[in-house]
Amino acid sequence: MNSSTVTTPVLIVGAGFSGIALGAMLKRRGIHDFQIIDREQDFGGTWYSNTYPGAECDIQSHLYSFSFRLNPDWTKTYASQSEIFAYLRKVAEEEGLYPHARFGHSVERAEWQQDEGVWRVETGSLTFEAQQVVFATGHLSDPRVPEVPGLEKFSGKTFHSATWDHDYDLRGKNVAVVGTGASAIQVVPAIADEVGSLKVFQRTAPYVIPRLDTVYTDEQKRMFAKVPDSARDLREFLFWSNEMRFLQRMLVPSYLQEVESIAAGHRERQIDDPQLLQRVTPDYTIGCKRILLSNTWYPALQKENVELVDHAVTAFGEDAVVDAAGGEHEVDCVIFCSGFEAAELPIAAKVRGTDGTWLSDVWTEGSEAYGGMAVNGFPNMFLMNGPHVGLGAGSVIFMIETQAKFIAEAVEHFQREDLRVLEVRAESQQEFIEHVERRSEGTVWTEGNCQSWYLDARSNRLTTIWPDQMNRYYAEFASFTPGDFHCVTTRDLQAQPA
Repeated sequence: MNSSTVTTPVLIVGAGFSGIALGAMLKRRGIHDFQIIDREQDFGGTWYSNTYPGAECDIQSHLYSFSFRLNPDWTKTYASQSEIFAYLRKVAEEEGLYPHARFGHSVERAEWQQDEGVWRVETGSLTFEAQQVVFATGHLSDPRVPEVPGLEKFSGKTFHSATWDHDYDLRGKNVAVVGTGASAIQVVPAIADEVGSLKVFQRTAPYVIPRLDTVYTDEQKRMFAKVPDSARDLREFLFWSNEMRFLQRMLVPSYLQEVESIAAGHRERQIDDPQLLQRVTPDYTIGCKRILLSNTWYPALQKENVELVDHAVTAFGEDAVVDAAGGEHEVDCVIFCSGFEAAELPIAAKVRGTDGTWLSDVWTEGSEAYGGMAVNGFPNMFLMNGPHVGLGAGSVIFMIETQAKFIAEAVEHFQREDLRVLEVRAESQQEFIEHVERRSEGTVWTEGNCQSWYLDARSNRLTTIWPDQMNRYYAEFASFTPGDFHCVTTRDLQAQPA
């Protein structure tokens, strides 16, 4: 144990959207004794870390924000990284969360202490002991760099989009971008005119639709500020528009054909070369993987200094990238836009529950959690923005707020009832998992003829996505349900014979 120990009733690990939402909910319920820790140096989570060129959100700003902290000053439909980061810092300040926060603390180990009835969470410099712990670390927090033979021998520069090296000068360099996902379609257009040459390595062509981005006028922003109901009405409209998109994921033919037509029309309008058009046309059902939004991706691929290589990277030489067809590409720099550790949450390998069981060992066939929040065998512990709550259509912030409300009520119940143990019942968890698996049947994620990070590669089960509409999740988890949990009070323990 570290020499310095901090005790707290509630420890929140993570200071992104989830940690901020829960902290705000606790304070609004009169619960002020809690700590928030994060490995970074400020609030913001993924929007603190991901500072790559062109970084923006692909959910509309007025929906990708807290319902309890509407922002009338969004500059445009889809906010940039810097704007979202500034918004989160402002919310944390206005909600009074900075005094609760300790930054620069990365969790090395978290273990349930059965005899003491506390979680012991060790970081590099402090140990925290908490009656309840909430891991608000998310499922898009740890960059994933593919294991490619020879990478360690490559003499050039390499980095992941999520850990962008702003000190490295890309001007005139020969650059490789590995991946054609959500970050790549923002990075490539942003750096194409700066680099000497750019090779983009594509395993699977993504579906891309137009980005209907508009700049809000000063008059509109003043209206949102002076008449908050106008912002709420816009948010409501955006919410239900996104809810309707779920019908595409349910493979409803008319909705599926509509969005496929939009994507096809977008490709055909922006690409003149028939061969390139064929190479960027996906061969799976739309929605099976994430649908991307961009007006600049296809034009960027047609620039004179940009080449699309529709093969995976299979090896590295000392100064070259080797593709699956055996082609060698000399480059100075490789940028991995290869996503995150999503299905296998990295925090799971650091969390130990009852009987010394690691959460990662419980999840060998895929991550499972009641409501995406609680795991049997791990008492007094909650997760936020973890398994089962990702969305193929909609704003995950809505899901996060729902979870924050549920967990804040659970904390309130724990303290009011003087509980020592609060643990989800095994049967409640299993019932939820079966519920999710039934709902996933017949959806594009399981029937769309593609492999995506939504499916756990170990079991091919849908573990990251909520296979239903957002409002259905709210209906089921907007309020804490004590009956689904095993509760032990301090009085119960005192009544037990010695």
